[in-house]
Amino acid sequence: MKRQSRHRARLSLPAALCARVDEQAHAARAMWNLLHAWWQMMPKEKRTLANADAAIRQARKDIDFLGALPAQAAQAVLKTYFQAWKNCWEGRADAPKFKTRLRTVMAVDVPQGQHLNIVRVHRRWGMVNLPKVGRVRFRWTKELPVGRRANRDNRITGARLVKDDLGWHISFRVQTHETEPEAHQGPEVGIDVGIAVPLALSDGGKFEHGAWLTDREQSKLLRLERRSAALQQHRKRGGKASKRLQYVYDQIARLRAKAKRRRQDWQHKTTTTIARTYGTVVVEALQITNMAKSAKGTIDRPGKNVAQKAGLNRSIHSEAWGRMVDMLGYKLAQHGGTLVKVPAPGTSQRCSMCGVTTPGSRESQAVFVCKNPDCGWSGNADHNAGRNVLHLYRIGLVAIPAAGRRSRQARERVQPATVR
Repeated sequence: MKRQSRHRARLSLPAALCARVDEQAHAARAMWNLLHAWWQMMPKEKRTLANADAAIRQARKDIDFLGALPAQAAQAVLKTYFQAWKNCWEGRADAPKFKTRLRTVMAVDVPQGQHLNIVRVHRRWGMVNLPKVGRVRFRWTKELPVGRRANRDNRITGARLVKDDLGWHISFRVQTHETEPEAHQGPEVGIDVGIAVPLALSDGGKFEHGAWLTDREQSKLLRLERRSAALQQHRKRGGKASKRLQYVYDQIARLRAKAKRRRQDWQHKTTTTIARTYGTVVVEALQITNMAKSAKGTIDRPGKNVAQKAGLNRSIHSEAWGRMVDMLGYKLAQHGGTLVKVPAPGTSQRCSMCGVTTPGSRESQAVFVCKNPDCGWSGNADHNAGRNVLHLYRIGLVAIPAAGRRSRQARERVQPATVR
């Protein structure tokens, strides 16, 4: 089977080349805005791909700074814009909008993979050819199908340049031909996600992590946030930020981007370990948007414990449970495993031994003591929730169709309740 994947690597760009790539990204954003303006002005019968192509070709001749964008990258902007409208008409996304300068991610497409000419020059570095930029270095962290390894089935079909707060990165689009994996023979496991214990497994295992920033980095972040608050007092309402304030903003953004990169690294390593170990992974179908709603309330009915709820919401977003589940889905599919989602309500309050929910059974964040007089079981609260999650799958209460090679078998599987 053919598999489409992406591999992101950090670029090493000198200041001059970095400014050149910045020009291309701004030109790509301007091209999108011009296409959107053209779309709104033209009547419906003239909104065709051919007319739009002629319009952007003429714009590249009339507007000088659009010439910084390679012709193939301009065609990629055109195709992306029309695909955005198609997604809107089919109900998968909202209508396209103008892209602002400050809130838009700077990116440039390189649609032709054969023009990249990727070569590995060092154990840690490789070279890639970028249109209108030249040969640049990128961090080599994964084997790529280049040189003798490249063929019709295994090759790089394109790339995309993306800029974040840590600099420019290149995301390669990799196409590989792989044999369909056999069914994973590993055991079943239920996973309960949380704040104190990020991942608690039904078999008693758990995956934890420390703070994403060191003590020194956290102190620096706090100092920068206080500095930005002091500088904002001298900023006029609605006015532009000063260069000093913008420099502080950039430092804060770099620290937060560093924490995000470390979190993603931990998630990738953890999900890979789980996918290799277990054949069926059961998780809760969490409504994260509803869980992270603000507690401010309204003027008539103000909320309670607003500051505490705001801190909890930040912790929920910091754990990125949705991204974790997505990683588990595609990695389990690669290893022949199955990802199943079950209803979330009641898994933390129900006793995994007797199946009865009694008020006050969860005495603390870490301790669960069943208040049922006929049971009285006690144990770790997070592992108890993981056992309940697995039990819901075993009795057939699947909330969302499973993802993976054996998804159909997992949806159809219904077993009687058993004592675990």
